[in-house]
Amino acid sequence: MLLAALADGPSELTGLLDARDTRLMIAALRQLGASIEDLPVDADGSPVQRVLPPEHFVAAPEGIDCGLAGTVMRFVPPLAALAPGRTSFFGDPRAGQRPMAPLLDGLAQLGVHIDAAALPFTMDAPARLGGPVVTIDSSASSQFISALLLPAARFPQGIDLRHIGAAVPSLPHIQMTAAMLRDRGVQLDDHELGRWIVRPGPITARDQRIEPDLTNAAVFLAAGVLTGGSVAVPGWPMLTTQPGDLIRDLLARMGATTERDGDRLRARSDGQLRGTELDLHAASELTPVAAALATFAAGTTTISGVAHIRGHETDRLAAISAELSSIGVDVRQTADGLVITGAGMTGEGLRPTRALLSYDDHRLAHLAALVGLVVPGVLVDDIGAVGKTMPDFTDRWQAMLSQTVGMP
Repeated sequence: MLLAALADGPSELTGLLDARDTRLMIAALRQLGASIEDLPVDADGSPVQRVLPPEHFVAAPEGIDCGLAGTVMRFVPPLAALAPGRTSFFGDPRAGQRPMAPLLDGLAQLGVHIDAAALPFTMDAPARLGGPVVTIDSSASSQFISALLLPAARFPQGIDLRHIGAAVPSLPHIQMTAAMLRDRGVQLDDHELGRWIVRPGPITARDQRIEPDLTNAAVFLAAGVLTGGSVAVPGWPMLTTQPGDLIRDLLARMGATTERDGDRLRARSDGQLRGTELDLHAASELTPVAAALATFAAGTTTISGVAHIRGHETDRLAAISAELSSIGVDVRQTADGLVITGAGMTGEGLRPTRALLSYDDHRLAHLAALVGLVVPGVLVDDIGAVGKTMPDFTDRWQAMLSQTVGMP
């Protein structure tokens, strides 16, 4: 959506996720001058939106609501830097805890004045951005890099973006960003590790069908595995840059199998999962699903490479540890992950002592739903947290269960 708003002409996008994060992005782009209209659904019943870029972006001094969406709070400010004047950003109460300082420092290096290092903040964009050299530490989030690359071709001098510090997490997300930019004619040089050079120029408008969210789909695949049955997800792409596709390797390493039938991906278990070592640095969004699988595996699972998810919607490592511990799971935090000793597929000895907390985090709600498939009596305090990326999660979950032999 953001690339469509930056493009050199109108675009039609098919299959956009109907979720809070998407609606916040639409509202933000409209405030900055883009026109976004709903078109009739396509032959498959998928929604279609037409995005018309503005001739010039306009500042939004009244403030842009970011909710708890990392993509809105991080991807929109660099676009707003193209709108001379004052634009403010705010979000949910927890939003101020999410890391922003490196991105805002990068914008400051381009000549944008910013009055804070986290949400809420106000930025004053100059009539002409500077650059092109920008140096930031993106070890807390790959989104800092993607955010600066997405509109960089529209910057007067492009950008010469350099990363310093520890390794950038979730690198496949940056590779996805680079691929989408190149697909729209942007000249991007990323052959040097930790450096991205974007030349100034147009961003070509492109109609696009959006792939299904594979990280959202992972929780359904895991449901089949944990119950000793199987679940098939339709529309799984043959080739994709989404890190969520790594769920297939994760399941294999834990003793489950996946197989294709046309565009359907099916996951199943032969009745036993095994503990293993999982480096999820490239796909940290899968950590809650991996933790649920580890809870019911035989042996110990070590999840590493995900220290940065302490800065996600909540401190996910602390939250996963607290919630699994509350039902009796042997789990401890490490500097960059979790060590979980599983209770086996029956979950013997596990029981809820209270409702599991969602922390306003959709992935923690997914974790609770998975645990509840095996451990009787599990409740989640706020299933509404799933609305961030999948408002109809409970309907889909119940529809899945209704297809299961022996389930009401």
